[in-house]
Amino acid sequence: MTILERITVDKIKEVNLRKGLISISQLEKTMLFERHTTSLAQAVANGSGIIAEHKRRSPSKSVINNSLSVQDVARGYENAGVSGMSVLTDGKYFGGSLDDLLLARASTSFPLLRKEFIVDEYQIIEAKAYGADAILLIAATLSRKQIQQFSTFAKSLGLDVLCESHNEQELQNSIMSSVDMLGINNRNLKTFEVSLETSKTLIKQIPDEFVKVSESGISSVSAIKELKPHGFQGFLIGENFMKTDNPGLSAKEFIEQL
Repeated sequence: MTILERITVDKIKEVNLRKGLISISQLEKTMLFERHTTSLAQAVANGSGIIAEHKRRSPSKSVINNSLSVQDVARGYENAGVSGMSVLTDGKYFGGSLDDLLLARASTSFPLLRKEFIVDEYQIIEAKAYGADAILLIAATLSRKQIQQFSTFAKSLGLDVLCESHNEQELQNSIMSSVDMLGINNRNLKTFEVSLETSKTLIKQIPDEFVKVSESGISSVSAIKELKPHGFQGFLIGENFMKTDNPGLSAKEFIEQL
């Protein structure tokens, strides 16, 4: 069983447990559920294009940064001029939580992406109730029918959808009108090796109407300058800023060099 398969199995159990604790009607009654969302896709297309992440740890890198408050990170990113912030809400493997999303929302007004392993519409309702503007769908864990179902449901709640692919088949399963952004993840899920060539190859198959995002392995300004001519507008940066003492300052200096 791959790490992604293991995470998915655990996530299904976790979501079923949470459903028994907080009902959909309770989530729909929260103040943030009525909030008017801000388009992450538009912010990426019209701004710096940087989606900066709040990530404490990962299965491949262990601890990245456990010492910073999510509020400080969020405010730092917003002041730096990033287009949006990705908030990891998985607890078991990444050390995140929905409270991180809530605290980031309370501290900032820019678009927030709930980065999670979505296996159920319930999680999309959670995303809206906790202040997200967009959700991530991972094509490696979902069928085309599920991507269609989840993305259409997200759009009905006013959420943008970023669908992430690792290969040609996943990308083809993701191309549909209910998806706003198509992301290419440069990390090989079997070897964990990272190559920007994955983005350069797969972008040729992405129609122009989608906002194109490159993910993983983007740790330098030169990488972005290398990818932009191929048509990428967005760049999700997960660990580069978080492994420093001041992610916001790191993001600001990074963007100033673009």
